[in-house]
Amino acid sequence: MKDEKKAPKLRFKGFTDDWEQCKLSDISEKSYEKNTDNKYSTVLTNSAEYGIVKQRDFFDKDIANSSNISGYYVVRKNYFVYNPRISNQAKFGPINRNKLDESGIMSPLYLVFTVHDIDESFLETLFQTTTWHRFMYQNGDTGARADRFAIKDSIFMSMPIKVPSLEEQHKLALAFQKLDQTITLHEEKKRQLERLKSALLLKMFADKSGYPVVRFKGFCDEWQGTKLGKISKIVRGASPRPISDPKWFDNDSSVGWLRISDVTSQDGRIHHLEQHISKQGQAKTRVISEPHLLLSIAATVGKPLINYVKTGVHDGFLIFIEPQFDLEFMFQWLEMFRPQWSKYGQPGSQINLNSDLVKNQIIYLPSREEQNQIGIFLNQIDSLINLHQQKINNINSVKKSLLQKMFI
Repeated sequence: MKDEKKAPKLRFKGFTDDWEQCKLSDISEKSYEKNTDNKYSTVLTNSAEYGIVKQRDFFDKDIANSSNISGYYVVRKNYFVYNPRISNQAKFGPINRNKLDESGIMSPLYLVFTVHDIDESFLETLFQTTTWHRFMYQNGDTGARADRFAIKDSIFMSMPIKVPSLEEQHKLALAFQKLDQTITLHEEKKRQLERLKSALLLKMFADKSGYPVVRFKGFCDEWQGTKLGKISKIVRGASPRPISDPKWFDNDSSVGWLRISDVTSQDGRIHHLEQHISKQGQAKTRVISEPHLLLSIAATVGKPLINYVKTGVHDGFLIFIEPQFDLEFMFQWLEMFRPQWSKYGQPGSQINLNSDLVKNQIIYLPSREEQNQIGIFLNQIDSLINLHQQKINNINSVKKSLLQKMFI
C-alpha cells in the first residue's frame, strides 16, 4: 500500500511504482480546426449517458443548421470534448472521447483536444472519476446563475492529473472496457426485450373486432366487450390534509403510505414503502392489505400498478376493488392502453382522469384462463427486463467503487 496521494488504494498485482503528476497540457493539445467550407455535416453532442453521439440520433433532429456550422470545431476519432463554459457544479462534465468511426463537428462552445503519450482509454476512464472535480471547484468562475460557472480554456488545460506507467494504464483501461462492454450487453438485451414487449402489447389484446392478432394455441373464442366499471368497483384513494402535517405519519406503523414517487421508482410493482402512515392518518385514507390493482390519475397519469403491501392510498390513485379479472392481465392491458388516456386532455394541458372516465372505458376480455396465460407470459418478460436492469445497476455499482479505489 502506498500513500493515497501517490498511488491508488487498489492496484493490479505487480505494480508498485508511484503515479506521476502532470498537467493535462503536458499530454494533450487543444484543437482549433474549424469546419471551413462546411466540409463535415455530422453534428455531434456530448451526452453524460451515451458519450459523444450524433445529434440527430440523440435529439431525432439536427439543432444546428447549414448556415452556422462553418464555425464548428472538427472532432475526429479519438478527440476529446468538454464544455467548460456551461458547467453545473452539482454534476460536472462530461469529458468524452469520440469513439465513432467518423469525424463530426461540435459547437464552438466546446473545448476540443487531442492527447499523446497516454492511453486514450485510460484518460477517458479517469474523467469518469471525480478526481478532477476539486480543480474545477477551485478554478471555475461563478457567473450570473449560482449553479453555473465557466472555466477558461487555458486553466482547464492546466488541470493536474496523476498517471501510472503505460503498462498499468493499459491494464486499467482494459479492465474498465470489459465492464463497460458487459453493461452495454445488458442494456442492449434490455432494449430488445422492451421492444419485444411493446410489439406484443399491441398484438395480444383485442380491439372492437374481438380478436387479437397474436394469441396462444388453443384459444379461438371471441373476446367480449364490457366497461371497466362493470368488472370492478373503482374508487379513489384519499389523503389526510394538510399532507405536510407530521401527525399523519409514523415510522413504526405497519401500514405504508403509497405516493406517486413509489410508482416510478418501483416501475409499478410495489413491494416496499419508505413512508408509513399513523393511526390518525389511516382514518383519513383508504387502507388496503391484499394485492390490489391501482391506476395513477396524478403526475404519472395512467400508470398502472399492483400493490403487494399493506398501505394507505393517496388520492392520486384509483383502486380496483372486487375485480372480476386476472390482476396481471389487467395490469398489462392498462400499460398497453396508457397512451390512450391522453384523449381526455386538451393539447398542451395535463390529462384529467377521474373514476367516471375510467369506469366507462370499454375493454375486450377473453376467458379467465386466457387472461391468466397472457398475464403470466408478459410478466415473465417484465422479470427478464428487470433482471437485466438489476445486473446493469450492480455492475455500475462495482464500476463506481473501482473508479474510487483504482484512481487518484
